[in-house]
Amino acid sequence: MGNLALCTCPSKADLPGLVKEERFVIQRITKGITYYYTPVTAAYPSATKYYQNSTSSVTSANDTTTCTRPLLVFFSWLGAQPGPVAKYRDMYMQKGWDVLLVQSNVLHFLWPRWGLEYGLEVLKVLEQPLFSARLILVHATSIGGYTFSQMLTHIAQDPERHEGLRKRMQGHIYDSLVVGTLDHMAVGLGKTLVPWLEGLVKNAALLYFWLFKSQTVDIYNRGLQIFHSPPITTPALFFYCEDDALCDVLMLEQVVEQWRRRGVAVQSRKWKRSIHAAHMRTHPQDYLTSLETFLSSLHGCYVKT
Repeated sequence: MGNLALCTCPSKADLPGLVKEERFVIQRITKGITYYYTPVTAAYPSATKYYQNSTSSVTSANDTTTCTRPLLVFFSWLGAQPGPVAKYRDMYMQKGWDVLLVQSNVLHFLWPRWGLEYGLEVLKVLEQPLFSARLILVHATSIGGYTFSQMLTHIAQDPERHEGLRKRMQGHIYDSLVVGTLDHMAVGLGKTLVPWLEGLVKNAALLYFWLFKSQTVDIYNRGLQIFHSPPITTPALFFYCEDDALCDVLMLEQVVEQWRRRGVAVQSRKWKRSIHAAHMRTHPQDYLTSLETFLSSLHGCYVKT
């Protein structure tokens, strides 16, 4: 499954007067998928207990395995750098979650069939024995939401086969989704790939979408239909802002209302001004408060003791 590397990550506890340091193991599953987990040993017992539901027995994290820990699947934004991603990873690991990082490649978006293949790859990883007993929470940011939708496409096509995964999915969080017309997609590529040539990249992308409509636009539209009626109906949280050039806010809010009509418990946090894929950095207090409220509403979670 790849090479293991034990990393010692400095935390606030490394500052003068504080004692403990945080440790986690990095396991590379595939080229774009990396697993982070806290080893549970007698020397470093965890201070968390896992509650699956109100009637289940409590499983102590002092066991020698991590198989009962819930898993946070983080679909990162395009071109995400290790530093910013680590802030999300560390936040969830401090709450007692193990983290599976799924990184997207621009080719997954430009040639959607490759994106579908990658979505299936992620799905197969989540159904491996290492993860097949875990409760799962998804946090998808920007183009990461597109990659997650490709995974949902496979679930929708064969719901019985993936019923176990559907039942384990506790909730999903969407941060800065790219929603709207082809123009929004093209703008997103320009701002992400070559910001100083944004206009040129946008026009080139629109031409590309026109030339390869059946291989791109038609598949995007099918994925959008899946997203409007997703096979996962557990609680959801949306973070977005009104000045995001990569998102049609009205269209996104229509999706939110459609989900609510279908009985999905949806929470949302909107700002008039913010930064695409950087809401946590721009509005940390609002972001973390909304996230904590959402997490506390889920049935499966880690409770610090």
